Amino acid sequence: MEANNTTRSFESLGSKEFLEKLIATPSGVLVDVRTEEEFESERIPKSINIDVMDISFIQKISELDKNKTYFVYCRSGERSGSVCSILVKQGYDVYNLAGGISNWTGETC
Repeated sequence: MEANNTTRSFESLGSKEFLEKLIATPSGVLVDVRTEEEFESERIPKSINIDVMDISFIQKISELDKNKTYFVYCRSGERSGSVCSILVKQGYDVYNLAGGISNWTGETC
């Protein structure tokens, strides 16, 4: 019996490509992994907040629908990149916003 050596990964996309891919993905969900305070002060429209620093973070992401594609962002792309790594290991399809919301050019979905 052969072992399955398929390694899942994710793409980090620039603002324009991230938005285009999100719009083209009917099952796409936009996820902000910053703190609630950061989320409340500025966010990309239509995003949901799942704070990576929250004690229940792992439980919350494990409840996400694996049939959907997740578009993840934070302030600079560091936290969201870490979250994307966790999600792909759990079998999710994800994309990271390179540079985070700091690199967002203001387009809306």
